[in-house]
Amino acid sequence: MPPEGALPLFIGVDVGTSETKGAVVASDGSTVAQARRPHALLTPEPGFAEHDPETAWWQGLCSVVGALLAAPGVERSRLAAIACSGIGPCVLPTDADLRPLSMAILYGVDTRAEAQILRLATSLGADEIEARAGCHLSSQSAGPKIAWLRDEQPEVHRGARWFLTCQSFLVARLTGQVVIDRTTASHFHPLYDRRTDAWNTAGCEDFVRPGQLARIVDATAVAGTVTPTAAAATGLPAGLPVIAGTADAPAEAVASGVLAPGDQMVMYGSSSFVIQVTDRPSASAVLWPSPFALPATHSLSGGSSTAGTLIRWFEREVMGAEATPETHAAFSSLADAAAPGARGLLALPYFHGERTPLFDAGARGVILGLGLEHTRADLARAVVEGVAHSMADVLLAFDRDGHPPSRIRAVGGGTRNRAWVQAVSDIYGADQEVVETLGACQGDAALAALAVGALDDPEECRAWVSPRDVVRPRAELRDLYRRDHERFGALYARTRDLLPDPARAEARR
Repeated sequence: MPPEGALPLFIGVDVGTSETKGAVVASDGSTVAQARRPHALLTPEPGFAEHDPETAWWQGLCSVVGALLAAPGVERSRLAAIACSGIGPCVLPTDADLRPLSMAILYGVDTRAEAQILRLATSLGADEIEARAGCHLSSQSAGPKIAWLRDEQPEVHRGARWFLTCQSFLVARLTGQVVIDRTTASHFHPLYDRRTDAWNTAGCEDFVRPGQLARIVDATAVAGTVTPTAAAATGLPAGLPVIAGTADAPAEAVASGVLAPGDQMVMYGSSSFVIQVTDRPSASAVLWPSPFALPATHSLSGGSSTAGTLIRWFEREVMGAEATPETHAAFSSLADAAAPGARGLLALPYFHGERTPLFDAGARGVILGLGLEHTRADLARAVVEGVAHSMADVLLAFDRDGHPPSRIRAVGGGTRNRAWVQAVSDIYGADQEVVETLGACQGDAALAALAVGALDDPEECRAWVSPRDVVRPRAELRDLYRRDHERFGALYARTRDLLPDPARAEARR
């Protein structure tokens, strides 16, 4: 326990698509230390998105924790708990000693399991899948990816003792306890049954057993304590409580003060993700229902596949620049220099397929209307607006399902690109409160503080963050963007079948 009178400190570590971030936060919400470590997103084949779990996940955690513990003001005697979050749902097969047997298959941006989705949809039936999951199977579903391992990597599959997600792997390495929070477990469709809050592998016995899946717990449950072996690897004190944690999106929602029904978070990252808190379980044809990270709450979520990754692609391939803060600022200025509507250019941003609401792994990018009069600034503007149109489609899915948000909070590194955030507000037609947080690692720290009683009520997390800006839609652009959004949908509908069959089949392989 911390010395008397000293505020306890909480470590949060989040594994993202392109980097691991960590923070030490005191129980009053003040930041004591931050650290980050980049890692590689592996795309060895079309439709594949992977991480090396040893280097990206475990070594990333060890490196970030080591930097945090060495930071001024981080007194080991004040450390009260650690929580981890990670991209999810991921699928990582490990042996009984938690050694990875393959690269980790990432969340919905990995679209390799299309054939398994179709097979499971047929064998189980749409009614049973919807009863279990509250939604249809998609690339965001972890179950078909386990089936893919059975079909495509049978030796790996046969050797698997566990099928884990990111934070489950880290928590198991830290404590020896194999657990998963129910928010992430609920995305292991069709293996999680929301009717019973338990694993249900009926009809899936040919590729997974319940004993190969982690024990389901609350995100705020204390999974165990840091083992001596993990202490030696990380520098953490042996015996430090380790919280089960959750996926990155709900952790970031907590960090941004999205806590009550109607609150919605829009995450501007490598991909985009939207999560909205609800007061009851829901079912949806295009959104993903799940329990929320806080007790007695639920959520709906959706996301696009290509957001910040497309902007980084443009920076690298068109601007010829590496990803640096200066490059990101230059891109934002370039896009801002062009007129709204990009002088008629329209971009489909589906460079790696699409999730909500299309669920088309074979979708690909298009730039329509190019002429010799167009400039690099016009192209940059078209890319930003294309990403914004795809994000607006996600937001509109909530409206169509009867869940319009009462408040939207925008978070993530992409919020520093004002043109991007403004385009989303202009196209969707709603205010966004831009909040500055440390990211999901701050939410991890808050969950850890709740878990050990340093915070008594989740509402206390709101005091840890406040909006730094409000972005409002521009009324004078409403008609322009309404027409462009109609063109955006029509462009996809009219071009989707023009992609050569081999390319689309390869993308879905």
